Amino acid sequence: MPTDPFVPADPADKPRQQQNLPPGAALPPASRWQAVRPSNLESPQPAGGLFGSPGPNVGFAYTLAEHAADGFELAEHESLEDVMPLVAEVAGRRATQFGRAPVIHDVQVAAELFGYDGSADPAFTKARVLLVKDVGHSYYKRRELVEAVPEALLRRQPGEIDSPVYEWRRSITESQFPELRRQPTM
Repeated sequence: MPTDPFVPADPADKPRQQQNLPPGAALPPASRWQAVRPSNLESPQPAGGLFGSPGPNVGFAYTLAEHAADGFELAEHESLEDVMPLVAEVAGRRATQFGRAPVIHDVQVAAELFGYDGSADPAFTKARVLLVKDVGHSYYKRRELVEAVPEALLRRQPGEIDSPVYEWRRSITESQFPELRRQPTM
């Protein structure tokens, strides 16, 4: 069987892992990713609707969401099959806002926004159960929910659950389910 002349016959001749650099010289740090290859679009990426959030390695958010799933507080009729894709895609969208790949903090913020950290009130939890039902199986429904999160809330730090988040939750609840509006007390 013929052998390629560039394949070393002796295993000891394999290339070394480290570069053969002179003493005191080091490789420069990696630079920020940019779309400069010929196959990349020259104009900005299309946005809105069902296009998603293009960025570097956004699929890694699914792996991070799986690792964080044990800490999610689900309501009675919610399933991880629906919650995981929603949290992962919101985390991926958050990561693209910063121009980087997803990290665990993106998943934490996504879980906090939808109240999977236990911070959701009962009215929002009721609405969330109905909103998130079958999101894992419907790309259209999932994209609608992911795009419903305002960019200002995506840029928040983990643990910053305060009035803007509660207002967004209330507006989602009242717009999607008017029957769940808080009734005035007499």
